[in-house]
Parts: sequence; structure tokens; C-alpha cells
Amino acid sequence: MPPIRRDAVGRPQIAHSWESLVERQIREAMEGGAFEDLPHQGERLPIEDDTAAGDWAMAHRMLRNAGVAPPWIESDKEARRLLARLDGLLERAAGAADHRRDRLRREHAALVLEVNRAIERVNAEAPTDRQHRRLLDPGEARDRLERAFPGA
Repeated sequence: MPPIRRDAVGRPQIAHSWESLVERQIREAMEGGAFEDLPHQGERLPIEDDTAAGDWAMAHRMLRNAGVAPPWIESDKEARRLLARLDGLLERAAGAADHRRDRLRREHAALVLEVNRAIERVNAEAPTDRQHRRLLDPGEARDRLERAFPGA
């Protein structure tokens, strides 16, 4: 039965409405089990706080839903991946035999340059200096490698 509505004067108005159609479709879908395998069923829905994004909240949500991030975040991921490789190289150096040290030194120097290029990319693309990373000092990085070698 279509819903009864009242006009501005208070007279009953009988007409089909979109609400009754939508409600019927929802009810039929529920009866058919269409909502049974949805994520978070029986749980509170997670709240995604985009308040810090300001005017960019919609764009950030679209990128996140598409599985991508702004370019500076992708660059930062690459910088972090390279820094992790550098840490792994230092761990390998701790158990390195004397004849492997020169090879590790060359690999380390090349990796430090690659890390710094990635950090420069992050710093150039990041929207504010709060997201910037500090470049590695090649001399400090080399000293750290030398201290990692056994017997140093």
C-alpha cells in the first residue's frame, strides 16, 4: 500500500514514493541474504579520521580506496625500503669475512647514494618540511659500516 502524505493544507495525498521502492528493495535483498557476507558484520564500523586532511580528505580517501598514495608518500616508502636494505647490509657486515669487506664497502657506498637520492625525492615532493627526511652523511654511514665489521 502506498504511503499517505499530507499536502501543505493538510489534505491526504496518496502517491507512490521512491522511499517505498527503496525500502522494498532493501527488504527483498535482506530476505535473499545479500547482506550476510559483508565485512564488519556484527561489529562497529571502523571510523576513518580524515580531519587532518582538510580540503584534501576526499582526494586522500579516493587514493586510499584505489590502493595508491600521493607521490611523496610513495617516495617515502621507497626511501624506507632502501634504509631497511642498508640496515640489512650492516647486519651482514657483522659476520663478514675479511675478503668480503671491500665488496660490502662498495655496495654500502652505492646504497648510501641511492638512499640519499630517494630522500631528496621525498623532500622535493612532500607538501611541508614536516615530512622531510634528513640526508645520510656518507662519512658517518661509512664509519658505521666499519664499526659493524667483526673485530672493529
